Parts: sequence; structure tokens; C-alpha cells
Amino acid sequence: MKEIMAQKEKLQCLKDFHKDTLKPSPGKSPGTRPEDEAEGKAPQREKWGSKLDFVLSVAGGFVGLGNVWRFPYLCYKNGGGAFLIPYFIFLFGGGLPVFFLEVALGQYTSEGGITCWAKLCPIFTGIGYASIVIVSLLNIYYIVILAWGVYYLFQCFQPELPWAKCKQPWNTDHCIEDTVRKNKTLWLAANVTANATHFTSPVTEFWERNVLSISSGIEEIGPLKWDLALCLLLVWVICFFCIWKGVKSTGKVVYITATFPFVMLIILLVRGVTLPGATEGIKFYLYPDLSRLKDPEVWIDAGTQIFFSYAICLGAMTSLGSYNKYKYNCYRDCLLLGGLNSGTSFVSGFAIFSVLGFMAQEQGVDIADVAESGPGLAFIAYPKAVSMMPLPTLWAILFFIMLLLLGLDSQFVEVEGQITSLVDLYPALLRKGYRREIFIAVMCFMSYLLGLAMVTKGGMYVFQLFDYYAASGVCLLWVAFFECIAVAWVYGVDNFYDAVEDMIGYRPNPWMKWSWTIITPVLCMGCFVFSLVKYKPLTYNKVYEYPDWAIGLGWCLALSSMICIPMVMVIKILQSEGPLIERIKAVAAPAKSGVSSRPKEYNLKGSELTQPLDPNGNNGLIKPTHTIVETMM
Repeated sequence: MKEIMAQKEKLQCLKDFHKDTLKPSPGKSPGTRPEDEAEGKAPQREKWGSKLDFVLSVAGGFVGLGNVWRFPYLCYKNGGGAFLIPYFIFLFGGGLPVFFLEVALGQYTSEGGITCWAKLCPIFTGIGYASIVIVSLLNIYYIVILAWGVYYLFQCFQPELPWAKCKQPWNTDHCIEDTVRKNKTLWLAANVTANATHFTSPVTEFWERNVLSISSGIEEIGPLKWDLALCLLLVWVICFFCIWKGVKSTGKVVYITATFPFVMLIILLVRGVTLPGATEGIKFYLYPDLSRLKDPEVWIDAGTQIFFSYAICLGAMTSLGSYNKYKYNCYRDCLLLGGLNSGTSFVSGFAIFSVLGFMAQEQGVDIADVAESGPGLAFIAYPKAVSMMPLPTLWAILFFIMLLLLGLDSQFVEVEGQITSLVDLYPALLRKGYRREIFIAVMCFMSYLLGLAMVTKGGMYVFQLFDYYAASGVCLLWVAFFECIAVAWVYGVDNFYDAVEDMIGYRPNPWMKWSWTIITPVLCMGCFVFSLVKYKPLTYNKVYEYPDWAIGLGWCLALSSMICIPMVMVIKILQSEGPLIERIKAVAAPAKSGVSSRPKEYNLKGSELTQPLDPNGNNGLIKPTHTIVETMM
């Protein structure tokens, strides 16, 4: 009996030791331990609390607004069901391979988006800096969408939705309610003459004249809109408290933010398909037009949508993967998460186009006249549709809650990726005490101040400029191309496959190797070239043309990230010594400190034991139980 008690006590001590290894000091940042501070060591890196924390964080990070408001519109615009052909080609040839590459790289090196490249292939450290520039610009403007969503959500708590009727203070004489527009005899009763073709909808006037108070152009930036500025501040405060304690807080918040939008989406889907006219909307969404596949723009849209929706080339997926345990099976989960992401995009189309079909029938117009994407769908088309439904306030509240949660977890996961990459550059400095929390607060506040330019009366023009250039498909394709070149051709695709096999216990399907080596670089470069050839200057509502200086500013935003890769490459070569070829070889080789983050307990010599030691102190071996196998997987 005493022996059994002694065994239990030793096992509990062993568990407590492993639990305390990453336990922070009271009131300190995660990863900070008193013994590390006393000995002057760099604080240890935290890990996910459970497998589900990682899965939900990734799901929340890349299942976002683009799945709901961009994919369905692109599908309808580019040939319906025929669009799925280029979409799946880019998915299996580019999206999934790069997504898995980034997660596996983070897990293998246990480093963020910059330092992982400095370890693996120093000459390509610029990839990390390019990703940070893109995600920093993205974090500034993406959250403005959430500020608009918060404003709409607050406006829902009124006896009547303010965008449902005309005769509001912000409405003009051209405002015609959508139910009136269907009957021309009612037009005359509303004093609308036969020549009055420039009518507007109350929901459009609410968006442009009340929410945005939009000015005549980017030249007239106008005063700050304090209601939107306060909404933006609220969203940034929420974002800060979601990530301020690192993955320990992020991993728990995503249990709500990553799952609740799916519940909302299913509710809206069921409601949508039961509306009159829904069938016509769904036919319009999926009806295949194979002739559209001849248009290069269809393929460009498919490629850029994949890279947008998988949140790759931003450093965020690498940072999330870096918190995995070394022996975690990331390959299996990446494939499952990829299926979840693309499946969500596809199902969202039914939820959106069933409602658009209903709205077209109610207004007596063609579906093409009501189909929108981006902010036009979220803040004009869908609010207009819910105002025509029974219980409009309920459906409006559910829609905007879903919109906010979809965008919020994408936002704070991207901010977490940005913070992780920067903290890993200076771990000894930023992981001590409360410095990490202070650093996050400073970064959030600076991003908020820069974002204030987008909540002025001319803010929509600034927002579009960032959206069109700063995190454009061109930038993402450029980074993805160099990621594949760095891993497959410089570090060596077989070397990286060996690393993946060491982590997950088997070699992934060869299509990953072929994608990194040939398929993905060719797809990325082809799409990149066609995007430049088919480039059209930015316009607002297809009417307002941006001035030349604004277009120049947009290209500066795009080039600010793209130039990082060649610039850092040149700097690394200049800093090394010897003939040019020797310099290039030196900076292309992996870091001398090693690339792998393989824990010491796995680094066993041939003469050492390959089975776990018996924790009871008997110098024999124990058989691996199902618990040990599960932990290893």
C-alpha cells in the first residue's frame, strides 16, 4: 500500500513539474518565471493550453468577413458554379500548401513571423518584415468595419429600424422607400415625377448621409465623426483585453468568438432559405457559366480570394503555430481547418443569396440589381433585406452580432500574430514583468490613432485606399512566392519534409512537396503578373476617381511591404564578409544556433533510451500508454 502511495506521489510531482514549467509568476506576463529573471535567462515561451485552443484560434483567425461578404459575390460575378473550378485549383495548389507551410514552420522553429525566417533562411528574413508591414496596415483599417458594425448594432435598439423609412433628418427629397418603389401608382402619390430617375433608398441614405456623412472626395477629409471614433475605441479596447495575456487569454476567448458566428450563420441560413424568392437567389448564385473561365480576371479573383480567406502571408498563422507543442500533428488539423474555411464560404453563399432573392422579389427588380459585396452587402443590401422581413429588429441584431464576432476574432488573431512576431525579436526585453502588456497597449493605441483618419467625413475614401493597395492580392502573392522559394529551393524541400516527419511522425502527402516546389510559385507568379496587367485605378462607387497623388500614396502602401524582401536580402549580403558567392552562401544557410525547437527529451543519442523512463525510479522501461501517445500526437 505504501509503495502505491509513493508511486502516486512521485507521479503527481512529475505532473506538477511539467505544469509549472510554463506557469507565469503571479501578475507577470505568460512565460515569465522567477528563476529565469534571477538567472538573467530569456523567459520561456508559452504554449497552447489544449489542442482545441489552437484549432479555434486558427478557425477564428481565417474564417472572417471575406467568407461571408466576398466569396458569394465573386462566385455569382465570375460564372456561378464555374468559379469553383479556379477556386479549387488555387485552394489545393496554393492556399492549403502555404497555410500548412506557415503553421509547420512556426511549430518547428517555435518562433514568430520574423525570427522563424532568420533561423531557417536568414537571406529571406525580409519575408517576415513584409508580413509585419502588411498585417500592421491591415489591423489599422480592418477594425474600422467593426466600428461601423457596432454603430449599426446600437441603432438596432430602437422601436423601428432607422434605415427602414424615409422622413428621417438625414433623408433627401429623392428618398423613396423600397416597398413604394415596386408600385408606380404609389410613386405618383409620393410626388415622384416621371423624370425623377435619381431616387435613392432610405438604407443607402442612412449609410452615406448618417453613418459616413461622406464628403465629395479624399481631398475633403472633413472633421472627425465622434460617434464612430468612440465605436472604434470600444472595439480596440475589446481587442486589447482579448490578447493582453497572450495565448492563455486568446485561447479561451475564441471558444465564444469562433463558435458563435457559426450558430448565427446557421440561423440566418435557415431563415433565408424559407423566404419567398430564395430559390431564385440560390440559382443566381450557383448557375454555371463556363464561358467566364476564359477571362483572366476570374482566375485572379479566385487566387486573391484564397490568399485573403486563409489569412496567409500575414505572419499570423506562423505565430499561432509557434505555440504548438513540438510533436503536435498540425498536418491533420490544417487539412480539417481548410475544409472548414472553404465550406463556410460556400454555405455563406446560400445564406446571403437566399435573402437577396427575397429582396429582389419584394422590390420587383432583378437579382443583379441588388447583389453587392463588401461593405455594400453588410451595410446596405442585408440591412435593407431584414427591414422587409417580419421581426426586422431581431434579424438585424443577429446579423450584426454575427458580423462583429466574425470580424473580431480575425482582428485580434492578426494583432496577436503581429505582437508575437515583434516580441520574439526582443524576448529578453519584452517578456519580462508587465512589458508585454504595455507593449500591446501602445501598439493598439497607435493603430487606433492612425485609424481615426477613416472615421472622418472623408474616411471612406481613405479606407478604400488601404483596402485596395495596403493588403492587396498583389502583396500577398509576392510574399507567398518567396516563402515557397525560401523553403523549397534554398532551405531544401526534403529537409523541411524531414522536419515535418520528425514533428508529426510521418511524411505528408507528396502533393505538398510538389506544390511548394513548382505549383504554388507558378500560380502565384502567374496571378501576380496578370494582376498588374489587368490593373485598374481605384474608384469609389464606379463614379469618383481618385486623384493622382492618392493613387501614388496607395502604391507606396503596397510597395512598403513588397520592398522589404529584396531590401533585407541586399542588407544581409552587405553585412557578411568574403567574395559575393561566399556571402550569399553564408546568409542562405540556416542559423548556426539551429532551426529546430525540438525539446531536449527528444534529442536522444543512439545509446540512450528511446522509451520514457519509469517515473517510479525503477531503472527499467515502461510501455507507452494511450495517454502518452495522445500527448505525442
